[in-house]
Amino acid sequence: MQNTPRRMSQMEFYASILQTSLKSRNHSAVKPMHARIIKTGLHQGVHLMNLVMNAYAKAGFLSHACHVFDEMPLKNVSSYNTLLSAYAKQGMIREALCVFNEAPELDSVSWTSMIVGYNQMDRFKDAILMFLEMLERGFLPTEFTLTNIIASCAASEAFDLGEKVHSFVVKLGLSGYVSVANSLVNMYAKLGHFGTAMAVIERIKLKNVSTWNAMISLYMQTSQVDRALAQFEEMKDRDIITWNSMIAGYNQCGLNVEALDMFFMMLKESKLKPDRYTLTSALSACGNLRRLEIGKQVHAYIVRNEFDISGVVGSVLIYMYSKSGCVDTGRKVLEKHGGVLKVNITAFTSLLDGYIKLGDMNSARWIFDMLEDRDVVAWTAMIVGYVQNGNNNLAMEHLRSMMEDGLFPNNYTLAAALSISSNLASQNHGKHIHAVAVKLGEASSVSVSNALINMHAKSGNICCARKAFIEVKQRRDSVSWTSMIMALAQHGYGEEALEFFEEMLELNIKPDHITYVGVLSACTHVGLVDRGRNYFTRMQEVHGIEPSSSHCACMIDLFGRAGLLREAQNFIETMPVEPDTIAWGSLLASCKVHKNVDIAEFSAERMLALEPANSGAYSSLANVYSACGMWEEAAKIRKSMKDRKVKKEQGISWLQIRSEVHVFGADDAFHPQREAIYRRMDKIWEEIKKIGFVPDTASVLHDLDHELKEQILKHHSEKLAIAFGLMNTPDNTTLRIMKNLRVCNDCHLAIKFISKLVNREIVVRDATRFHHFKNGTCSCRDYW
Repeated sequence: MQNTPRRMSQMEFYASILQTSLKSRNHSAVKPMHARIIKTGLHQGVHLMNLVMNAYAKAGFLSHACHVFDEMPLKNVSSYNTLLSAYAKQGMIREALCVFNEAPELDSVSWTSMIVGYNQMDRFKDAILMFLEMLERGFLPTEFTLTNIIASCAASEAFDLGEKVHSFVVKLGLSGYVSVANSLVNMYAKLGHFGTAMAVIERIKLKNVSTWNAMISLYMQTSQVDRALAQFEEMKDRDIITWNSMIAGYNQCGLNVEALDMFFMMLKESKLKPDRYTLTSALSACGNLRRLEIGKQVHAYIVRNEFDISGVVGSVLIYMYSKSGCVDTGRKVLEKHGGVLKVNITAFTSLLDGYIKLGDMNSARWIFDMLEDRDVVAWTAMIVGYVQNGNNNLAMEHLRSMMEDGLFPNNYTLAAALSISSNLASQNHGKHIHAVAVKLGEASSVSVSNALINMHAKSGNICCARKAFIEVKQRRDSVSWTSMIMALAQHGYGEEALEFFEEMLELNIKPDHITYVGVLSACTHVGLVDRGRNYFTRMQEVHGIEPSSSHCACMIDLFGRAGLLREAQNFIETMPVEPDTIAWGSLLASCKVHKNVDIAEFSAERMLALEPANSGAYSSLANVYSACGMWEEAAKIRKSMKDRKVKKEQGISWLQIRSEVHVFGADDAFHPQREAIYRRMDKIWEEIKKIGFVPDTASVLHDLDHELKEQILKHHSEKLAIAFGLMNTPDNTTLRIMKNLRVCNDCHLAIKFISKLVNREIVVRDATRFHHFKNGTCSCRDYW
């Protein structure tokens, strides 16, 4: 008994030191202090050992804390709560739950620790269920419990429960606690109830730093950036949350430069060190701005300070590298930390987008396959990627797989899928996707409606394109109008396209550079030279659009088709952008129609100076020589092509019957129905000659006898495709033929007669436009 006072003073001494180390976060004294306590035999005291366990847990030595707990001869509720809290804060929810269930008695701290643990793991609904059970068991929540459960309601968007908790706070008389009030402000702000959030702030009598932080966050969420900055500048005491609220706020408002400026200001003026939230916002801003050099500096800081990147920091690091064009570096981060890195969907999608932009669909597919929980955004990224890289079949396979997985495409997915149908020129695919869009209620969205206009137009059905345009009446944007103008222009309805354009201007819808490509194309396809000149001037002077190579190509084509070859040449030599092979190629094509050898030779020379292996330059010049009867010169050009191993683009035509695409070349010898197709074409040839068709043998640009020329013309790819289509489709249905090159004069003339003979509409899309043949006439009015 004589030693009791001394032992009590020793116990108080050690307890005082442990509590001091906890407050100062100086954890170096914990181990030696624990050893001294064991030597002096004071390790039997429950209170003192709870402090030791707590000190180990706070120092990050969780295994030591567990060992102390296991060795304690006596434990009280605080002992269990200390270990429970340590597990919960580390996110070790299973271990925490075991301690919670084993505890002989529980108090409000026990329940609160579990709620904190679930919040740490983003299991907010479990935290809410734990809170409700706590109330059922008769335990009263503390200030700390309410602060955490309000955060759970905000994160899980449980507004109804949040309001009930608010009422509960008022009943308990805890609304005066600043921490609880601040949590309520954050909850209402996150749920978009800004008026209520401000009302709560106004009732707080003793506002602290957390209150001002909540106000900054609230202002940023409502895009009141100036007020947030004013509040920030008024604050004398700023903590890490203050700086994070400003940096994250700027980032979320799209003010990424300001976000980085604030980040550097914090590093320069504050003694505070960035935490994971600061670094996340800074990396996000770097990614959005493509500021790779700053992003690398932030990454270096993370490495130097041994930051844990297993969570959101790692994900945003990948996002930053991917957005900054260093996709492979982002992938290396993923591979290096693959065992621990919990990459979120945003990081994976940024990697996908990065590889898709590089055209590396194999790497994109590798990233996609790593995703466990694929959302619509990831599926859509892959579908768009395949479309952009020309692999429409894989894009369609992905769309089917996505729907088989139970995910419904959104309007962006559907728009991408419709573009696949446009590229395949397949109305069957397009109609199916349209039906899916109607079923999902997405058909009325602007993006899907615009894609429908484009799909129908590219598939050759201008009537359905018009219908899709009419159905989007209340929501038409500049893309809707532009799509329709382009469609009408390509289908030969130039005057109607220009009427649409004028109506668009009357509605104060601003045209862009693509709209003017459509307008100038419309003028080109119907020979409206003066109007084309006027629109080209108006584009620059009224709408401030600088001419691009596409606009200039339209003007060259406009002059060339009208036979104004010298004006076209002068335009090229004075146009505001450097002429490319498309510009010179357009002029060269016009030279064949108007048989101008001098300008053709000049144009071909310029084309070959830009691209020495350009097959189009050789072929077009040879065709000009042939059209002018200069057979020797044409032969020399063709021999030069052969000597230089320049390959001419092969003309092909194709059509889709049911789900299969059939492709034909000139004199096609490989189709399984070859003999039947040739017989049908021979019969058609004789029948159209009887009703007035005279073969245009001048379209054969070789010095051959008349009979052989006629035989070659008969077997042009589009004629074979038409013969096959007539054999394999019902009477009175429209045939839709696609061709990669410009349709020749003979084929154009022959198809007019065939449409009259078989009483069918035949739609042919060549390299420049659509031709609608019906009753012996063509929509182009023979101007193409």
